[in-house]
Amino acid sequence: MKIMFKISKNSLALGLLPVLMLVNFSVAAEAVAKNAANKAVPEKLISQSYTLDQAIDYAIANNPDLQIAIERINQAQAQLGVALSAFYPQVTARVGYETSNNPSQVFSMIVSQRAFEPENITTINNPGYRQNFRPEIIGKLSLFRGGQDYQNSKAAELGIDAAEFERSIVHNALIEAVTASYYAYLASIEAQKVAQDSISAITSELNQTQLKYEAGTVLKSDVLSLEVKLAEAQDAQIRAANGIEISKANIANLLGLSSFQAFTVAPSSSILTKPKLTASFNDLLELAMTQRPEVKAAANQVEISLRKLKSEQGAYLPKADAYVSYGQNSQNPGFSSSRDYVTAGVTVEMDLFSGFNTQQRVSAAERKAAEARETERKTRLAIEQEVKIAYLKLQEGLARLRVTEVSVMAADEALRLVNEERRAEIVTVTRYIESEVARNKAQSNTIAAHYDALSAEAALKKAVGDWK
Repeated sequence: MKIMFKISKNSLALGLLPVLMLVNFSVAAEAVAKNAANKAVPEKLISQSYTLDQAIDYAIANNPDLQIAIERINQAQAQLGVALSAFYPQVTARVGYETSNNPSQVFSMIVSQRAFEPENITTINNPGYRQNFRPEIIGKLSLFRGGQDYQNSKAAELGIDAAEFERSIVHNALIEAVTASYYAYLASIEAQKVAQDSISAITSELNQTQLKYEAGTVLKSDVLSLEVKLAEAQDAQIRAANGIEISKANIANLLGLSSFQAFTVAPSSSILTKPKLTASFNDLLELAMTQRPEVKAAANQVEISLRKLKSEQGAYLPKADAYVSYGQNSQNPGFSSSRDYVTAGVTVEMDLFSGFNTQQRVSAAERKAAEARETERKTRLAIEQEVKIAYLKLQEGLARLRVTEVSVMAADEALRLVNEERRAEIVTVTRYIESEVARNKAQSNTIAAHYDALSAEAALKKAVGDWK
């Protein structure tokens, strides 16, 4: 009976084995599929919505140009460490090996190894081969290098400031670019809505006019005029849709997003504010010359070039180094304190003639300093021009905004009057459509003028360095 029970038990296990394997396989397959899905759809693909402030914050954290600028700051800090290393002692360990049967060298080896015996005199002309192991530790300290080390360290310190200014330049330009692309996207969205409204209105009128033409109550020219208007509205809709995609691509690039990253743009409270021009051009220009990192960077490059010029001029002066070495000379690799030695000293050297190398290096540094001064002047002129253009564009944008707001009111009133005349059948349908299209175009112009003014305001803030 026990045997039968064991057989039944084994049979049951064997019978359940395929079922258990199937269950385990299903669970494993589900886990693999889930992991594959997670890898195929990374977390970054989750659609994110950005307001203007959120887009700016994300761009600052992820834009590659800004990250490159930050890495250049780190590089500049490392360069300062390299320059400061000249003020520390330099310690070198080395091991030398040589073998020779040259009488003078062999005699020198014997003496250095403290192995000289009187009988060595008898074989001085034919000493045979002898080997020498020379482990040695050498310390060296630069005492004076014509001020070159000092000037190079100061130039390296200024290099950190230069990298910081570069980061500020990228930061300032990045915020302005994100803002302009954001407003361009919203303007394209509104333009597309206006175009779609125009298409709907014209299509409706075209259908009614087509029926009237078939009934013989309107002319063919009315149908053709509406078809032309419809084509114009469709063209505007195509251009607006393309503008949306281009603006979105620009935003993605500035935010450091890949092409497959899904995101949306959310309206911000800033779009409801009306741009303002609160200062005169002279005040804005003075502010720009004070705040713009480009001005500070250009002045910084002049200072760096002067430091490097002084460093090159230091090559005319003598150089002094102190050194100390500790080691031994031995026939065998092993170390013994009975054969060690210490050597210390100071060396002073000065280039008497370098083939005009020093002179040419100094001349090149002088030209570099002159170039830096001209670059600074050019930078100031470019910033003055940028502020002037941004100031004029904001003035233009505000003026356009006022004009378009008036045109919208006039277009609304004209459409109302034409609509009444149409009901009284004293105007053609073409005139009605022209009035409606004119009203839509006035609205579109107002929207475009509003966002253009906001973009011009952002450009002026960038021009004066508000986002450094």
